[in-house]
Amino acid sequence: MLRSGGACALWASAGVCALRKNLPTYLNFWKAAPCIFKSSKAENIPSLTSEMGCAPLQTLTEEEQMLKETVKKFAQERIGPFVKTMDADAKIEESVLQGLFKLGLMGIELGTEWGGTGSSFFSTILVVEELAKVDAAVALIPELQNTLINKLLIVHGTEKQKRTYLPRLAKDMVGSFCLSEAGSGSDAFSLKTRAEKKGDYYIINGSKMWISSAEQAGMFYVMANVDPSLGYRGITCFIVDRDTEGLRVGKKEDKLGLRASSTCPVTFENVKVPETSILGQLGQGYKYAIGMLNQGRIGIAAQMLGLAQGCFDQTIPYTKERVQFGKSIFDFQGMQHQIAQVATQLEAARLLTYNATRLAEAGKPFIKEASMAKYYTAEVATLTTSKCIEWMGGAGFTKDYPVEKYYRDCKIGTIYEGTSNIQLSTIAKCIAKEY
Repeated sequence: MLRSGGACALWASAGVCALRKNLPTYLNFWKAAPCIFKSSKAENIPSLTSEMGCAPLQTLTEEEQMLKETVKKFAQERIGPFVKTMDADAKIEESVLQGLFKLGLMGIELGTEWGGTGSSFFSTILVVEELAKVDAAVALIPELQNTLINKLLIVHGTEKQKRTYLPRLAKDMVGSFCLSEAGSGSDAFSLKTRAEKKGDYYIINGSKMWISSAEQAGMFYVMANVDPSLGYRGITCFIVDRDTEGLRVGKKEDKLGLRASSTCPVTFENVKVPETSILGQLGQGYKYAIGMLNQGRIGIAAQMLGLAQGCFDQTIPYTKERVQFGKSIFDFQGMQHQIAQVATQLEAARLLTYNATRLAEAGKPFIKEASMAKYYTAEVATLTTSKCIEWMGGAGFTKDYPVEKYYRDCKIGTIYEGTSNIQLSTIAKCIAKEY
C-alpha cells in the first residue's frame, strides 16, 4: 500500500488522466479545465471584513447586542403575560402593539428624519427572532412593517408619500400588503383586482384574501391590474387609506395559529384613488412585490427560527426536571441524541438566516439564500415543535404548557410568503443558472 504523500499525488494525477481519456461522450466536458461555479466562489464583504475581520456570522456589534437584550426583556415582561389570552381571544393586546411603536420596533430601518431608529436590516432580523421566541404572532407585525411596508415606501415612494406616511408608520400606524386573492395564491400574478383609469384618478374593484394586519391597518398597498391585456405587466401598486369609501375589511379568519395577528379579507367596491396614490411606476407592481418578498422571506425565516428556539428553550428544562426510572429523562441517551440533533438543526437554521441577511445588507445576490433560509427554518420549526411535544409527553399536549402553541404557530411558515415548494423551485432555478 502506498503511504507516501508524493506517490499518492502521482497516483491520483495518473488516475484522473486515465479516467479523462476514457470518458463517455456525455462527460466530455471533464476533459476541459475545471469550472469554478458561482456556488464555490468565496467573496469578501468589505463592510464586514474591514470592521470585524473574518467574524463569525453570529458576531454582534455592541449596538446589536443591546438591541437584542432590550427586545428580549420587552418580550418576556410585556408580551409574555398576554400570550395565552391573545391566542385564546385571537386579538393582540393594545398595550403590546403600542409597546412595539414606543420601543421603535416598527421603524427600525427608517431614518431618524422619519421618526425611525436608522438601524440595519440585520437589526430587524434580530428583533423578529427575539419576539418570536415568546410569541410569533406578535413578531409578525414588525416583521411585515419593516421588511415590506416601510421598505416599499423608502425605495419607491415619492417625497410627498414619504412625508405623509413614514412618520406615522414609525409612530402609530400599521400598514398592510394586499396581494393574495381567492384564485391567486402561489400564482400571485393571476390576480383579478382591477384599477380603471378615469381622468386623473383610478377606480379599484376586487377582493383580497389572507391579508395580514388588516384589522389594525391604517393604510394598504393594493396590487391591482390597470390593463389586463398586458398580463402581469399591468399590475400596479396603489396606496389606499383605510377610511377610503368602498374599502371594507372583512371578518377575521379563525386560524390554527398566529391567532393574535389578524388575517382578514379586504374588498374594494368602486374605491376612488387619485393618480398620485400610485406607488412607484405604472405597471411595475409585480417587480416591487417580488423584490420585497425576497427580503420578507428572510424575515419569516427569523420568525420561524425564533419560534423554534423559544419552544426548545421552554422544553429542555422540563426534560431535566422530569424523572422516570430513577433519573431525568434528559439523561437517557435516546433523548440526548434527539435533543442534540434538534439543537444542531437550529444552529444550521440560524446560520442560514444570518448569512442571507448579511448578503442582502452587503448588496450581494441573496435570492437563493433567502429561499433556503425560509424553507429550512420552516422545516426545522415543524420538527422542533413536534419533538418538544413528544419530549414533554401528555403535558406537552395540553394548553397548560406553551409548546402546543408553538406547534400550531409554526405551520404557516411552510405556506405564507411563498410555500415550501415555491422556495424549492426558486432554489432550483438559481442552481440551474449557476451551472
